[in-house]
Amino acid sequence: MAGNWLPPAQITESGRPVILSGEVECYILSLVDLLSEDNPSFPHLRSGLLILTTHRLIWLPDSTVPASFGSAVFVPLASITHIFPMKKSIKAMFASPRIRFQASASLQGQIDERGSKSMAITLIIRSKSDVDSFLEKFWEAWRGRGWEEAGKSGSDGPSASGSGSSTGGGSMAVKMPVVGVAGILRKEQEMWESTDKSMQEAFQDLNALMSKAREMVMLAEKMRMRLLSSSNSHAGSNDEEMGTKEEIQDWLLSVGILSPVTKESAGALYHQQLSRQLADFIRIPLERAGGMINLIDAYCLFNRARGTELISPDDLMHACSLWEKFDVPVLLRKFESGVMVIQNKSHSDNQIFARIKSLASEDDALRVGISASDAAMILGVAPAMAKEHLLAAEGQGLLCRDVSPDGFRFFINLFQDIDADQIYFVKDHGIYAKWIASASCQW
Repeated sequence: MAGNWLPPAQITESGRPVILSGEVECYILSLVDLLSEDNPSFPHLRSGLLILTTHRLIWLPDSTVPASFGSAVFVPLASITHIFPMKKSIKAMFASPRIRFQASASLQGQIDERGSKSMAITLIIRSKSDVDSFLEKFWEAWRGRGWEEAGKSGSDGPSASGSGSSTGGGSMAVKMPVVGVAGILRKEQEMWESTDKSMQEAFQDLNALMSKAREMVMLAEKMRMRLLSSSNSHAGSNDEEMGTKEEIQDWLLSVGILSPVTKESAGALYHQQLSRQLADFIRIPLERAGGMINLIDAYCLFNRARGTELISPDDLMHACSLWEKFDVPVLLRKFESGVMVIQNKSHSDNQIFARIKSLASEDDALRVGISASDAAMILGVAPAMAKEHLLAAEGQGLLCRDVSPDGFRFFINLFQDIDADQIYFVKDHGIYAKWIASASCQW
């Protein structure tokens, strides 16, 4: 029903909105109603999640709130013609804050930036949030008109020539002799001015670097969207060309996250939104790693993709722990040794155990056993992860471990084929008979 009045918003598997090219999240509010008091036919969207970006106002139904219903929709900032100031009255102090704005709509009543009629829309904020801060960000995003600047490249950082000339001019200054208390104070002031100038130049270089990093992420996103559009238009291309395009898309996705969740934009919802964004990001690294990735590796990859918006290990742990509450396709797992990994919910240990058992049943493995490096080559994972799989297989009774100065060696469990009543009886078939044959060939 909401789709008849507002454009639908695409969301990811974890419930995060799909960010457009050049779009950046600015603020997130929870428990927000969206309605039109002037139009009784307009649906009343209750207790949803409101995400303000440089391009849109996105409303998402909150799955954790039973009263929330509806589908994800958005209001383009380009369609907004006026934002009304908040009413300051005694009655408003005891009621939920309301923010009203006017948007263009088509003759049928659907919000459209090219519409010929207008419609007043109200946001009712029921959560304990900083409404004034949100309204300020709302004004900034609307006046900034970021949707018009998305195609333009960012402005260059401050030129180094200006700072260099000022530094050169400083070196030409006549230095006064240090005499008495006044001379010491003057010397101290010169040192502070020099330090302040050096810090300003350093921050200018840092801002320029951050600007270039954002440009690279935006460029990668544009190239990925262009590849997607070209692959849809050339559906008849060969498999090799399509595979190459998919690899390029995966590489571009790994360059960086266009709009990382921050504490400034998400506020109290920071860890919740960070958890959903991490679930979306880790999908491609998980596919490359065979469905399971070490938590430390995931932390490094995620921080590299976030650029300058780094997170702490505690934030990562908190975000992973929230996956149990959300319907996301990944989960956090802890082995008995204490190693923590991220894996797909569809990942099956039985498939791993079957491959390990097949490897341990080969003739060479029956004689000398297998190591973590051997299993890593077969499973296509890191040796540390392969060791955890081998220990898990040992816990299931599939393998036996031999500890030597050279490290751990794992052998197939022969005790399952030995009859306790006839320990000297050897069957003509089975893994025990195969082990005896392999050992006899070695002797």
